[in-house]
Amino acid sequence: WLTCGKVIAIRVFENEGGVTQYIGGCRIAIIPAGYVGSAIWGSFFVMLSGGQKTATGAAALLVVILLVSLCYAPNRTMIKINLFYAILTSIFIYLEWMVFSPILNYIVLWYGVFVNVHAIYDTYQDTIRRTVQRSDAYACYEQCPCCLPKCVGIQWGILNISLQILGAWIALIQMSDGCENKGWWECMAGDFAWDFNGDEIWRWKDDAMHNVEDLFNN
Repeated sequence: WLTCGKVIAIRVFENEGGVTQYIGGCRIAIIPAGYVGSAIWGSFFVMLSGGQKTATGAAALLVVILLVSLCYAPNRTMIKINLFYAILTSIFIYLEWMVFSPILNYIVLWYGVFVNVHAIYDTYQDTIRRTVQRSDAYACYEQCPCCLPKCVGIQWGILNISLQILGAWIALIQMSDGCENKGWWECMAGDFAWDFNGDEIWRWKDDAMHNVEDLFNN
């Protein structure tokens, strides 16, 4: 969708693999979706696991995505997995707000860490440790021959690890005492004051131009 393509079918297999059938779109941007895309979603869940409202939003979004994806010709395995996790996550949302808290923070954190670690492990096994002609890294190499498959895998691995570290760092900031009574954006922005003064910018530009002119005149 983000690359102007159209998804035809989504299928998940019992060997932890899956395939998405699509038409159109930018292939070079779609190829890394299995490895890097998983790491992005994992980091996203870890980031939002630090607060009650953000964890609830992440869990609700997951439930919606699981249900919406069932509209794209899923196979039987995918139907079972999606319905199981949609119901399970909905139960945890109810328990968080009606029975006991915190519990959803840890569930969303577990989702994020599990997905990201799995993405890092798969990236290492499938694209760094060995080279398979049917792998996504090899497909990326065919699109961009200047970068060998293992180099592609190393780049993906570094990016996946960086995303996991970033997600954990943001989650720790959210759980700090300084963010206890603040919203997500207020917590992340801190005490910075964003003051845009157009006159100051033009004055700085004029001073810079005068300095350049003086330099050439001398």
